[in-house]
Amino acid sequence: MRVVIFGAGSQGDIQPCVRLGRGLRKNGFDVVLAAPQNFANLSAEYGLAFHPLRGDVQKIMAGETGRDFMERSGANPIRSIVTMRKMLEPIATQMAEDALTASRKADAFITLAVFAPFGKTIAEILSIPLILIEPTPTLPTGDFAGAGFPIQKNLGRRFNRLSGLVMLEVIWQWYRPFVNEFRKRHRLQPLHGSDFYRSLTSTPLLGAYSPTVIPRPRDWGDHAHVVGYWFQEGANEWHPPIELEKFLDQGEAPVYVGFGSMAGRDPERFTKIVLDALAKTSQRGVIATGWGGMSVMNIPKNVFVLDSTPHGWLFPRMTAVAHHGGAGTTAEGLRAGIPSVIVPFTVDQPFWGNRVRSLGAGPEPIRASTLTADALANAIHSAVTDRNMRERACSIGKAIRAEDGIGNAVKIARQYLGA
Repeated sequence: MRVVIFGAGSQGDIQPCVRLGRGLRKNGFDVVLAAPQNFANLSAEYGLAFHPLRGDVQKIMAGETGRDFMERSGANPIRSIVTMRKMLEPIATQMAEDALTASRKADAFITLAVFAPFGKTIAEILSIPLILIEPTPTLPTGDFAGAGFPIQKNLGRRFNRLSGLVMLEVIWQWYRPFVNEFRKRHRLQPLHGSDFYRSLTSTPLLGAYSPTVIPRPRDWGDHAHVVGYWFQEGANEWHPPIELEKFLDQGEAPVYVGFGSMAGRDPERFTKIVLDALAKTSQRGVIATGWGGMSVMNIPKNVFVLDSTPHGWLFPRMTAVAHHGGAGTTAEGLRAGIPSVIVPFTVDQPFWGNRVRSLGAGPEPIRASTLTADALANAIHSAVTDRNMRERACSIGKAIRAEDGIGNAVKIARQYLGA
């Protein structure tokens, strides 16, 4: 059975796609990843056939409009619509056309749930089944506030569900003109926001997160599954640079700090805050600059700087981790069984910061816009010294490491596809 998996965005968006793709391929599926050209090497690393899509979302996110989204618009759902459309206008429709071309001989189509309107359209054109996957919950529920909604507090089931519906409408408005232009080209009727909601409530949905972290909401239908996290295989077999090994062996376990692509227009500010916070807490540190670019100079001897490294290898060797709260990075921190200090910038990151705090696995998240050296130092101190927090994080890590998220996802996909 030939399956096309469509993904776009940052590496954090593509990683669930390639990890599921590898799991399906190992179980006899013929898998093609349809993603922007800059992910060709990642696809090859996972042994997947690759169909390139025009447009580099990662490059766009690193540009002026992308940085504006990360710094300001992403925290304001209404403003995010204008900014997101500006980013997507040059590439959205052509990406959809390329994904359709990749799927002409496919027996099934899999895509991230936020792209459900595009997935529904391609599946409709080709008359093939559709499966949705999500690293962060998109389906509204009374159990918690919608990811991306500005107020991340449990104010009751009615508010929680309403906030989830609001965020669905926001996501729909990001894509609406491009989805309906795509449908018009193929002589299909336009979709509406209610169609997006119906897609999420009627299409098989695989939640790539742990039931230990997000228990399956009781108001979700039978089509929605919480299967467990999808981690990178073989991370423990990675061979680190000799300099990193020496640094780790020279003293106590350090604190990891990295904000991925989120450093924004002022990476020097974040770098200074991080170095000052580590100095205030007398902690050794490992700083990951990421492709978003914290720029680190004049490094003290108790700090090691790296570009990137497999989190699955590095995090278990840390005493705590501080990061932006991306879904994948949060998952790795929780799996490592150590406290996480979340500094959310945008979109779903405040959701994960609040979730970690509510689990007792980290202190109160600190918004990136209000981050100071003192605030970060206090949070790191709590993460390193709070015995209850460390025990809770350890317990959660053990539960997550006992799960088989990819195995569960493949089993459910086989059932839906009759394979």
